[in-house]
Amino acid sequence: MEAFSPYTLIIGASVIVILSFFFGEVARSTNIPSVLLLIILGIALQYGLASQGINDINFFPVLEILGIVGLIMIVLEAALELELKREKYLPIAKAFLIALVGLLASIYVAALILHQFIDGMGMDTAWLYATPLSILSSAIIIPSVSGLKEYKKEFHIYESTFSDILGIMVFYFLVAPFETTQESQGLLGFGGNLLLTILFAVLASYIIIFVFQNIRSQTKLFMLIGVLLLEYAIGKQMHLSSLIIILIFGLLIANMKLFFRGKLGQWLHLERANNIYEGLHIITMETAFVVRTFFFVIFGITISLASLFNLDVALVSLLIIASIYAIRFIILRIFIGKDILPQLFVAPRGLITVLLFYAIPESAQIPGFEPGILLFIIIGTSLIMTFAMIRDKQRTGQALQKAKEKPVGYEKWTAPSATSYTEGKEAQKESH
Repeated sequence: MEAFSPYTLIIGASVIVILSFFFGEVARSTNIPSVLLLIILGIALQYGLASQGINDINFFPVLEILGIVGLIMIVLEAALELELKREKYLPIAKAFLIALVGLLASIYVAALILHQFIDGMGMDTAWLYATPLSILSSAIIIPSVSGLKEYKKEFHIYESTFSDILGIMVFYFLVAPFETTQESQGLLGFGGNLLLTILFAVLASYIIIFVFQNIRSQTKLFMLIGVLLLEYAIGKQMHLSSLIIILIFGLLIANMKLFFRGKLGQWLHLERANNIYEGLHIITMETAFVVRTFFFVIFGITISLASLFNLDVALVSLLIIASIYAIRFIILRIFIGKDILPQLFVAPRGLITVLLFYAIPESAQIPGFEPGILLFIIIGTSLIMTFAMIRDKQRTGQALQKAKEKPVGYEKWTAPSATSYTEGKEAQKESH
């Protein structure tokens, strides 16, 4: 078909990448998430393809691969920016605790709602369906919080990254009983799996850095990406928590002075290793941008808007969204205090939600569950974050404007009264 000639596909892909760049610029100036604009672009393409009679393409295999690669790149990108310094330990621990408590509480409440309103959904299945809906989207959050104060930006990077990793671990823990090829591990087996993953990740990360710092070729960075993808895929085949492998490698190479001490430090060539880190940071950021772009455009092409107008879908979605922010308000007030804006409303769902939803095994799928709930929550939480970020930007701008109106050291001058003027003159005569 001429519509899908190689040159047409190249033109289409190039236009999508260019538009995605401009969406990013729009996001910086307006705080509208670029991901939301990409989904809208995908929906527009869906109707464009349908008008040409093209509506039977199976995009799911491409969507799944893009989702996995995008997830790896996003977590690696976040890990490369995390500095493990003594003064950062408390913010990191606090963000981890908030992410964990928020995730588990959101899963529990969302599961109760789904169990109550979805026909044929038991609590075990409800927990499984509720997990993707309870995970923060680092793919949306990390690019969107760049304009916030440094400590708030760091909090969101830590929290969303931990939410991704913990959410995926919880999901695969819950999915194990539904897999015919895998027995349920239980908490003890899950803990052993986690410990094995961490040990494997630390050992593999040291080996990779030692080997790659001694490779003189200029084309080694994409080979490094290939090694990390291979590690992730092998880890999944071995039922390990593979995302932790990526996270630990990123943390280790971003904090080499902390992890390479004593005898280990003698084996490290710091200048070469820093070159690897800098090059990897750029490649990861660029790759995450491209993968994120095509993932959300294809997701927009595949979704059905009709279910958004279903009253049952709207009711369930609104109840889950309300529970998300109610739980978040309580947790942030407990752990952070009163300064919780705009953090309260920065809780979008996105790439992980979609990816895990499509990973639900057939034996656990419920026909009565409307995928429109997924789309409703993703769009709803993204729009809420958008309005909160715009409002925060306006509030910050107003504060800066007020500060500019009154110069530093300026005090309002008042004319002296006649009495004070006379007293001043008399005091001056006496001094003479």
